[in-house]
Amino acid sequence: MSEQAIRLDKWLWAARFFKTRGLAKKAIEGGKVHYNGARTKTSKQVEIGAVISVPQGFDMLDVEVVALSEQRRGAPEAQALYAETAASEARRTRNAEQRRANKQAMQPPKNRPDKRERRSIQRFQRDGFQD
Repeated sequence: MSEQAIRLDKWLWAARFFKTRGLAKKAIEGGKVHYNGARTKTSKQVEIGAVISVPQGFDMLDVEVVALSEQRRGAPEAQALYAETAASEARRTRNAEQRRANKQAMQPPKNRPDKRERRSIQRFQRDGFQD
């Protein structure tokens, strides 16, 4: 870990947020990554203490830069480059619970509809909802 100036796309790649620098560049240029709350360019120099918002799956992670590195290393060393903010952790757990609840509520039917149910579904699709 070093103290020299490092480009944002290179730091995101070294911190293992993206598999390649090209993917990091696309995310930054597409406006998905924010540096201290604002859109930025790939060549932005990363500073210790900056807050970076990075998309991860269904969530947006807000991480604070703790250390700088331009070399991609193992995951434990990459995790030492940043610290997730408390607000980001709380938001991520809340979103995960909501997804889990929605998944339980939206269970597919156990079996195929029988003839009567199929006709009811077809009638609904054709005519819309009527009591």
